[in-house]
Amino acid sequence: MRKIIFITGVSGCGKTTIGQLLSEHIGIPFIDADDYHSAESIQKMKAGVPLTDSDRTPWLDALNEKAINSDQLIIACSALKESYRAALSESLSEDEYYYIHLEGSFDLILGRMRNRSDHFMPPSMLQSQFDTYEVPSQGHVISIDQSAQLIVNKIKDIVENKSEFGIIGLGVMGTSLARNIASKGYRLSIYNRHVDGQEEGVAIAKKAKYKELSPSNAFDNLEKFVQSLAVPRSIMIMVNAGDPVDAVIEELVPILQDGDLIIDGGNSHYADTQRRFEDLQKKAIHYIGCGVSGGEQGALLGPSIMPGGEAAAYANVQKILEDIAADSPSGGKCCDLIGVGGAGHFVKMVHNGIEYGEMQLIAEVYSVLRYSMGYSTDLIASTFKQWSAEGCSSYLLEITINILVEKDDKDELILDQILDQAGNKGTGSWTTIAAAQLGVPIPTLTAALYARYQSSYKNERVENSKRFTNNVVKTNLDLEALRNLYQHSRIINHQQGISLIKAASEKFKWDINIKNLLHVWSAGCIIRSELLKRISDGSELSDFIHHDYFVDFFNSNIASIISCKSMLTSSGLPTPCLSASLDYYKTLIQNETNANMIQAQRDYFGAHTYKLKDNPDGPSVHHDWE
Repeated sequence: MRKIIFITGVSGCGKTTIGQLLSEHIGIPFIDADDYHSAESIQKMKAGVPLTDSDRTPWLDALNEKAINSDQLIIACSALKESYRAALSESLSEDEYYYIHLEGSFDLILGRMRNRSDHFMPPSMLQSQFDTYEVPSQGHVISIDQSAQLIVNKIKDIVENKSEFGIIGLGVMGTSLARNIASKGYRLSIYNRHVDGQEEGVAIAKKAKYKELSPSNAFDNLEKFVQSLAVPRSIMIMVNAGDPVDAVIEELVPILQDGDLIIDGGNSHYADTQRRFEDLQKKAIHYIGCGVSGGEQGALLGPSIMPGGEAAAYANVQKILEDIAADSPSGGKCCDLIGVGGAGHFVKMVHNGIEYGEMQLIAEVYSVLRYSMGYSTDLIASTFKQWSAEGCSSYLLEITINILVEKDDKDELILDQILDQAGNKGTGSWTTIAAAQLGVPIPTLTAALYARYQSSYKNERVENSKRFTNNVVKTNLDLEALRNLYQHSRIINHQQGISLIKAASEKFKWDINIKNLLHVWSAGCIIRSELLKRISDGSELSDFIHHDYFVDFFNSNIASIISCKSMLTSSGLPTPCLSASLDYYKTLIQNETNANMIQAQRDYFGAHTYKLKDNPDGPSVHHDWE
């Protein structure tokens, strides 16, 4: 089969050097297009006069003829315009040629041109080259800001159809991410383990099922999968957290080489990620723990991506990850390097903790509206739509509105057919444990977690409902006050999560930029909302709730919020997150709390000592209570 390799770029970018070196490595003949210019054209360029299109036409035709009449050939040619490239490859089918475009900065190339003395193109003509250059619509762009050997290796990988990226694990999220990456034009290898009678030919089946994956290389042999990848290899693992991740890494390490990169795109615990990061550093293998939020559709259409690792490792995959990430409403992509080690998975864990709180708050308000205020689900949906228009909009509220009106073919509400036992996958509990270890109070997030736990005791709850009186009292709450109570609790929920991230960043020296993180969460992720935009506006402060908007909201509405919560308490319905949020806020703004009593008790029974009000930084003292 014919194999023609066109190496293009402005004069001085190194086309000839790369072409000759590539020829030596792969044994394909090389020609330099400069040798085919007419004498008249060379004289014009020596005089600093740019060539016209008519000057170039016979030159391009001659090069095209060489390509058509060769089975294998490397041609170094400037081909600055799309029309020139079309002329070069005319009459060649797309599978017969490769375009490699070398790109570099003006200053870098100018320096190279000044250092060469045997070329007819003077440095003064470089600007005209850049002015003429058109961004390629096809082929592969390679930066010249690296060694010639690395550039040649990358071209060899392209010509040999080596994949740019690999994915291990083709469950729902892995498949969606693979389809997303492939749809952006990247060469992809996909792998799923082979288990006789259970998982056989999974990657091949996915390749056949989804048109985006049809150009991909599919494997159920791990070694062949690794060999299919361009060096340095970039491999994303999409398997269950815990031991399965360690098992895949253990299999991979012996068949990888120095400088390869493993990315864990699952919901791994941040401490596991930190451990793997440090272990693989010793083996000269890069590791990134990458939080991915957005569910199946987000992974396919544009998720929020939270990578944590070394900047040099991230640079290898930054373009791919940014290309598949969601577009932020404020511009840019919802992908940014969070910090080193476990930082990416930590913020994803806290994201999920905030998500727990957001979901529980909606569920509590829904139950109040339906069972205490007697609203129909249609009316609740309408109320939530109005709240969205009044500053409470979020992805979770949006899907809740859809859930409230979704019916089956018998016109029965789907929601009423769902068992009231909430599941969880562990990230909520990890968030609470991490907060306890770091000494950061997150009662709203924890209340949401415990509400899920308590919901799982279905049989016990049913039995208790027969033994104990449980009267749900009808209430007539002010909707504006209820909305403000809901919004107040959401603000507190986010404040607790962000406080936890700040504490971890300081403890582990991650240097997490909160404003950049909020940008990553602005689209694609499950907790995206208008509130996050408000929080981002105030994130330059040490605590965003000190921003004027939040101070004004709290001070203007706290009286009606407390009154509304008081009425909810008498309704008979549990509202753990609404309660936890308000109690947290009350403590947050107390000049003095009841903790002096706790300290007195501790000193009384255990001689634990205490500090004095008039000397808080002084020595601890003990009182002889008896």
